[in-house]
Amino acid sequence: MKFYRIISLCLCIIFIIVGLIFLFLTAEVSIFFNSLSRVLGMVASPIITQNFYLILAVAYMYLVAVLAYFMYRQPGNRFFPLLLVHAKWASAFLSLYFFFNHSPYLIYLTNFFIDGFLGAGAFYFYIRIKAIQR
Repeated sequence: MKFYRIISLCLCIIFIIVGLIFLFLTAEVSIFFNSLSRVLGMVASPIITQNFYLILAVAYMYLVAVLAYFMYRQPGNRFFPLLLVHAKWASAFLSLYFFFNHSPYLIYLTNFFIDGFLGAGAFYFYIRIKAIQR
């Protein structure tokens, strides 16, 4: 449980930082990924700095940060990591869908791998907590 709590607190802090980056450095995130895209020979994504989706992205990062914090505070509650699994895997698979059906942007593929990995980690913790409680 100690490792789980440490990982949960780290995730909480990371999600807060990423949410703040999305909020205050919106264009810089797109510019960064576009510079990598050019190096990798991929299509650059449009840079959109002000829109409704920014609100949703920051709210999502807030929610996953709160889930990670609850995981840290209540390590025996298996429902918090299960909710985080759903959030991260939904984001991952939507990113993969957009990569193949909208445009092959590096930022879509990167989000698929990162959120897929984070979802898998949360799923691992969910399974472990469930097994301990039996």
